[in-house]
Amino acid sequence: MRWALVKVCLAVTTMVVAAFAIPLGLVIQEMARDRAFSAAERHAAGMGPTLSITTDRDQLTRAVATSEAGGDGRMAVYVPAVGRTPALKIGDRRATARDVEATRAQGRARTAGVPGGSALLQPFGLGSGEIAVVEIFVPESEVSNGVTTAWLVLAGVGVALIIGSVAVADRLGVRMVQPARRLVGAAHDLGEGKLGARVPEDGPTELRLAAVAFNSMADQVVQLLSNERELAADLSHRLRTPLTVLRLNAASLGDGPAAEQTRVAVERLEREVDTIIRTARDAKPQTAAGVHIGPGAGCDAAEVIRERMGFWSALAEDEGREARVAGVDRPVWIPVARAELVAALDALLGNVFRHTREGSAFAVDVHSGEDAVIVLVSDAGGGIADPQAALARGNSGASAGSTGSTGLGLDIVRRLTESTGGDVRIGSSMLGGTEVRLWIQRDPRRSPAGGRRRGAVRRRKRVSAGPE
Repeated sequence: MRWALVKVCLAVTTMVVAAFAIPLGLVIQEMARDRAFSAAERHAAGMGPTLSITTDRDQLTRAVATSEAGGDGRMAVYVPAVGRTPALKIGDRRATARDVEATRAQGRARTAGVPGGSALLQPFGLGSGEIAVVEIFVPESEVSNGVTTAWLVLAGVGVALIIGSVAVADRLGVRMVQPARRLVGAAHDLGEGKLGARVPEDGPTELRLAAVAFNSMADQVVQLLSNERELAADLSHRLRTPLTVLRLNAASLGDGPAAEQTRVAVERLEREVDTIIRTARDAKPQTAAGVHIGPGAGCDAAEVIRERMGFWSALAEDEGREARVAGVDRPVWIPVARAELVAALDALLGNVFRHTREGSAFAVDVHSGEDAVIVLVSDAGGGIADPQAALARGNSGASAGSTGSTGLGLDIVRRLTESTGGDVRIGSSMLGGTEVRLWIQRDPRRSPAGGRRRGAVRRRKRVSAGPE
């Protein structure tokens, strides 16, 4: 495409230059010829007054010698015989007698070819009625004076125009071809499974719009794949809650073949669920996938927390754990789907039962502000050695120093809070263990970097119960 554009531009420019340069050169050549013969006519006309006064040889010879053309040896005068006065031929003669007689007979100026150039023959009437002829020699060099230079200038301008047009066409071709090639390459990469392939949005308007459309399509493909895999992982992770209950109940069955078979079956089921979660997680494309909330989605956080605490309190009583909940005495609306909040709470509370020793207390506190809701999940366990690493997907189990963790629990919580413009932090709790702090913004349309968020962060620091 690039070279095709260059060839077309070269052909068009060459034709345009030829169409203008050649006629212009011919006009310049004709103008030089007209200029030379106009000067010759002027020199010839200068002898007219002298011929009308006298035909004396001496006076005519002196007049020819003092003229510009005569001084250069380019003038001759032909005076016919009058009575007893013989014919006169004065100056440097080049025209033939036939040409001179033809000029007398026609009574008008004419040109004749002579060696080295041309001769202008101009007739003048004498007082006796005869016709004298003045010859002015016009050399070929004067006729073509400046023509060669003009042709060279025109040729140089034409070549410069052709080179310039080729350079411009090449740049335009590059500007058009490179974005097209990038678009083709990105399409191939995306088709081969490289989901991070994107196209710079530059170049001509049409290609820029195509790049924008391609990038939007690629983002949607990545988002769809991410949502699909996240859904598989998260749904599998939600099975961990009833599995935890089964495992705790199986542990209390005592000894015996039936009890041992139940425990083995529960462990096998847990391993299968872990395998599903890890497979979905490992296949997850590298993209920032958040929890997307549809218009009008939301739930009463206080009601959900009361319900889940009621569920986990039964298990806490069996293990001798003290469970406390606060801040749920009145409705607390948040822009999060109920199922998502249930999954996040179950992930956090399940981690408490899974990664702390029996008898460790835990608590859930809710603080409701004007534009944000803070949920604190605290425990009296051993804490997390590296809180920052625990927030990365797949690291929570290793950070907690435990085994058998898929690392999705805290990631589910993080994605839920970030979907509203909030965040999640891990610190030390007042109970001596870990405190997971969820900051949920009430208006999900506000940017996390905006001033409203900074105000909410200040209020969160004032109302939070526990250090950072």
